[in-house]
Amino acid sequence: MTKPTSTEGLEAVFNRINEFIAPRVRELLVVEDDAAERLSIEALIAASDIRISTAAGGGEALELMRAKKFDCVILDLKLPDISGFDLLSEVQRDERLRDIPIVVFTGRDLSPEEESELRQRAKSIVIKGVQSPERLLDETALFLHRVIADLPESKQRMIEKLHDSDEPLRDRKVIVVDDDVRNIFALNSLLERHGMNVITATNGQDAINLLDQHPDVALILTDVMMPEMDGYEVIRRVREIPSFRMLPIIALTAKAMKGDREKCLQAGASDYVAKPVNTEQLLSLVRMWLQP
Repeated sequence: MTKPTSTEGLEAVFNRINEFIAPRVRELLVVEDDAAERLSIEALIAASDIRISTAAGGGEALELMRAKKFDCVILDLKLPDISGFDLLSEVQRDERLRDIPIVVFTGRDLSPEEESELRQRAKSIVIKGVQSPERLLDETALFLHRVIADLPESKQRMIEKLHDSDEPLRDRKVIVVDDDVRNIFALNSLLERHGMNVITATNGQDAINLLDQHPDVALILTDVMMPEMDGYEVIRRVREIPSFRMLPIIALTAKAMKGDREKCLQAGASDYVAKPVNTEQLLSLVRMWLQP
């Protein structure tokens, strides 16, 4: 057998890339047992560039996923046969399925342990509520590689409103933890410009102490690489306090190494941003976590 040349190998790689980015109909699977909810999701996302399949149970969903290649899956956790958690476990065990982006769309209250498990297995979690249609449209647009400018004008406005509104941030209290005063100044300036009340700490112990003084804090942004008490320990200590187990915590780290996100989430972080911080990405995450 003739060994392929490096040129042939590169050509194969470029062919796969071109196949991926080429315009085509994207495949979406909606796993939801409530018929009215399924119709609502279809109406929200349906377009000529999207083909939507539906499943009312976990077993049916797994059959479809094994028979057909999907670009994204929307998954409700409450299913009549197996739970969404069980379905995610089955997906992780199947190497053909584990890379499919799954957006969990649920109305149930999640325990800290459940939320941590979901964030390691799913690409995104959208809690059903006031702005959940906008968030679901936004998240699926990302994983289905949809161009926002090509969406109907009404759908564009939904996403723009989600990204641009400072209403969820206004007068909310945030603790910023970083041992570098330059980073504190930059984050303080950014968040205050968008209406937030910022409290700062230059080490982990001070941040923990501030929680006693500010029980109404809505969010923590913590650097990971700090002396004495690092960000992982800060997150773990916060999660040990019953009243702050569900508090949104976004970890900031200068090391965008493989495994960092998982390590942050295992410690109890809600989300993760690599430094140097992209301010639009950070604001988008803060808005997302502070949505009512």
